Amino acid sequence: MFNLSIGLEDASRRFPGKEAIVCGPTRLTFKELNDEASKIASSLQKHGLQKGDHVALSCPNLHYFPMIYYGILKAGGVVVPLSILLKNDEIKYHLEDADAKFYFCFEGDAQLPMGKYGRRAFDTTQSCQLLITLDGTSNNKVENELTLEEFLEDSNTEYSTPQIQSDNTAVIIYTSGTTGQPKGAELSHSNLGWNASMCRHLFKLKEEDKALTVLPLFHIFGQTCLMNTSIMHGITNVIIPRFDAELVLSAIQQEGVSIFAGVPTMYWGLLHFKNEKSTVNMEQVKANLRLCISGGASLPVQVMNDFEAKFEIHIYEGYGMSEGAPVVSFNHPGLKRKSGSIGYPVWGVEVKLVDKQGVEVKQGERGELLYRGHNVMKGYYKRPEATQKVLIDGWMHSGDVARQDEEGYYYIVDRTKDVILRGGVNIYPREIEEVMIQHEAVSLVAVIGIHNDRLGEEIKACVVLEDEHDISKEDLIQWTKSKIADYKYPREIDFFDALPVSATGKILKRALRHN
Repeated sequence: MFNLSIGLEDASRRFPGKEAIVCGPTRLTFKELNDEASKIASSLQKHGLQKGDHVALSCPNLHYFPMIYYGILKAGGVVVPLSILLKNDEIKYHLEDADAKFYFCFEGDAQLPMGKYGRRAFDTTQSCQLLITLDGTSNNKVENELTLEEFLEDSNTEYSTPQIQSDNTAVIIYTSGTTGQPKGAELSHSNLGWNASMCRHLFKLKEEDKALTVLPLFHIFGQTCLMNTSIMHGITNVIIPRFDAELVLSAIQQEGVSIFAGVPTMYWGLLHFKNEKSTVNMEQVKANLRLCISGGASLPVQVMNDFEAKFEIHIYEGYGMSEGAPVVSFNHPGLKRKSGSIGYPVWGVEVKLVDKQGVEVKQGERGELLYRGHNVMKGYYKRPEATQKVLIDGWMHSGDVARQDEEGYYYIVDRTKDVILRGGVNIYPREIEEVMIQHEAVSLVAVIGIHNDRLGEEIKACVVLEDEHDISKEDLIQWTKSKIADYKYPREIDFFDALPVSATGKILKRALRHN
């Protein structure tokens, strides 16, 4: 029997009075966090949760997230974290596709009305039985909705511990991957447990360390490398709801943060932070930090060099993906570090590069990166055919092209598919195209990624308008923005009389990128 929540229970016994979560004015010890998670588990079981039931969670980086996450696991459920930027139809799709029976949703505010979107999605999803709103009121409630306070009424820390095996699914992470609509990657308790344990050794964690979590917890990078790793090993986790350079630097200074992990755009933001009125003591920030980790996208070498010079610290870059729980390779601290490299495979993981025929390429040659090991997902939920396309003989096909140097270090050099990597987040063009084509003025659309210094890639839509229809670029951008999550809409649009196509009628996106 192995349940990922054992990590929290063990830390609660070993460090009961030590702070586990620091989030603004909220400070929870390991014992308090464990007790709150147990109450969630108890209430879920009282409301009918059975072992293996799926529970969706829409929540920003707040103390609620780990509390509910571990509560679901304790009760024997499967966590389905959702992006906080999804809107009505997108949430509905995820709830239905995941067969979620319960849904925890943060209320949000005028700028991010998550509760409004979540209610509308829940109210039209028959498979979902109960909505629990966080930090909300009893106003505007729909049928079968409870506030968290109502849900936990008369709760206690007693719950029935189900028999969970290490290969049982713990979390379903939705990823656009390389084809079709978002797919749920099933990660087992073993996948996540091994990855978190491995991160402890990679990062050489010490009990006195404090980790700062500004990476979104609904994403596997922040979830595994920071939250699970910290909680499993008794490390204090300082949580910030959204990235703001001054807030991050202030937290590092005031809370004594020693571990920071971020995507390249965050390092860019910290590097370019300037505020003459700020009270941030940069010398104290530099004194506190001992390890910086980058992932989610390739970190530009110039940004790395400039950041390291300014903050007097090394950044260690790695490579991973949702299907890999996520860490696949890393520049191991204590060993040679190479700028621009993703290092070499982590413990228990094998990597190889193959050509289009599946034959392993020679050292120095380019090939698709494949990996296998304890980190590889079980498969895509309810999608055996999609699983079979990427998981072949135990090898996960990443869709990324890499090369290996003479010392065994790997470098990501290209991608084989059309996935756009914007600020460390995978965005699948077809999902945007399917939305935009619904506009009456749009006849044909192709979405591509274009270079952006800050984000790595930006989204651009190439559009052919219907005859006798007209719309401005700005209006079409705003219309699309109203239909999908804010990180997905195109920032640039070009109008074309026709799009280049191949002999088979396939739009040649390669030609559009070089247009």
